[in-house]
Amino acid sequence: MKSTKPANPFAPLEVRKFTMPVSLATILVLAGMLIEVSFSATPSNIYLVIYVTIGIIYITASNTFLPLFSDAKYSHRIINSLFVGIGLGYLSLILPDMFTEVNHVLVIFGAIAIVTISGRQYSYLFLTGVFAITLPENLTKLINIEKKLEYFMPIAVSIVIVEVIVRIKDTAKQHIHRLDTINKVSRQIMQSLDTKQTLSLLDATIRETLVADTFFIGLVEVNDIKLELFYDDGEYFNGEQTPLNGTLSGWVINNQKELFLPDLRDEIQLSGVKKFIMGKDKTSLSWIGVPLRAENITGILALASYTANAFDRADLELLINLGQHVTLALDNTVRHAQVEKQAQLDSLTGVYNHGYFLKKLAEQAKHASKENMPLSLIMLDVDFFKQYNDKYGHLVGDRVLKVLCAAIQNHIKETDSVGRWGGEEFIISLPGADGEQAFQIAKRISETLSNLRVEDRNQKTIPIPTISQGIAVFPKEADEIFRLIDIADKKLYVAKERGRNQIEPNTG
Repeated sequence: MKSTKPANPFAPLEVRKFTMPVSLATILVLAGMLIEVSFSATPSNIYLVIYVTIGIIYITASNTFLPLFSDAKYSHRIINSLFVGIGLGYLSLILPDMFTEVNHVLVIFGAIAIVTISGRQYSYLFLTGVFAITLPENLTKLINIEKKLEYFMPIAVSIVIVEVIVRIKDTAKQHIHRLDTINKVSRQIMQSLDTKQTLSLLDATIRETLVADTFFIGLVEVNDIKLELFYDDGEYFNGEQTPLNGTLSGWVINNQKELFLPDLRDEIQLSGVKKFIMGKDKTSLSWIGVPLRAENITGILALASYTANAFDRADLELLINLGQHVTLALDNTVRHAQVEKQAQLDSLTGVYNHGYFLKKLAEQAKHASKENMPLSLIMLDVDFFKQYNDKYGHLVGDRVLKVLCAAIQNHIKETDSVGRWGGEEFIISLPGADGEQAFQIAKRISETLSNLRVEDRNQKTIPIPTISQGIAVFPKEADEIFRLIDIADKKLYVAKERGRNQIEPNTG
């Protein structure tokens, strides 16, 4: 199959740096041979001088135009490998016996150069070229073990060196790929202001760069660690919780140190830490964890494997690097969420502001319509609030509004919403509640307020003013949110006209 990809992970200039020593050594060896044979003017030596000179020129040109070979298509690399292999094979046939060991060295140098420039298969193609030329001529000479060792030893040494270089290149390629992936994902996650997206990018990065049966990221919540992302042997267990104290994860977080445990079959030498199984009912035998710590983030990033000694120090370094990027990214998402949340809330009371409540109400009405369920709206206003402010002061008035909102939130569900409509007027949405249920909630809010007190600037206890409330039901009375609000507002004024401290309609 043809390939247009580079044969190695290094740039041409980097390859040139790697091959330069062996190229210079080869040129020096050939130049030494050239000097040695040039003193004799026999026809065979003249032919050898020409042949060696061509070899020196080829090696020099190859290093000069190395990018053409290192980035070449496979056909060009094949030609180069065969050309060098066949060339060295013929050289061994015309060399005097005194240069036999020198030729062995040249074969090894050639294998090193080819595997560095092109790759494993091309170095074996080079050795095949050497074999194809030299074996027929040497076959009759391989009569004893000494001759066999003399012939096959440079080939065997070349194969060993090729395999070592291939493994070094593969390791380097893996590290380069990991670093490229980390750099790429760090740019992406630093641009992401969404926690789910950040965790999704982290998930993809770990899968691409590390081999692990289990990985998770956990964030501290009181005395537990919530596993925001938890992958275990092909399944996700996101949202699970594990104890902070007495666990490996807790030790990493409490001590703010990375932990590298290559073989968990050995006894854990950590005070107070016990083995803790989460996810699937299987025991991990290798474990790495690094702490995550920022202004708004305290947590852990960890890997585990069901195989002992599955990780090395390079994996730990990579995890530390990744953890630093993830910490900053998650801290940014929390900061962004806090800013967004703040933009949604009324600065005094902490309930939704006018604009965001309308957005929330629209979403609730859409859902209610889709599910064919009611949605009740309560419009609420503090009675005679201006006179109250004039009498007790605005600071006391502000305290009353805060107490009122706290009372409202104590009587509604998480799916309900409350917003400040303006001044001392508030609005409550109750998805799934009909008119009778809304009335009971409004009644409980009024009763709660009647039993509450606040203190003025002299720490004197004073009563909280009463409230008037108007109720409208979606879609029974209106199937559009602004008309629903108008109806609730009109009913609020009906309640005020009835003498205040009233609920309209009064279905009790």
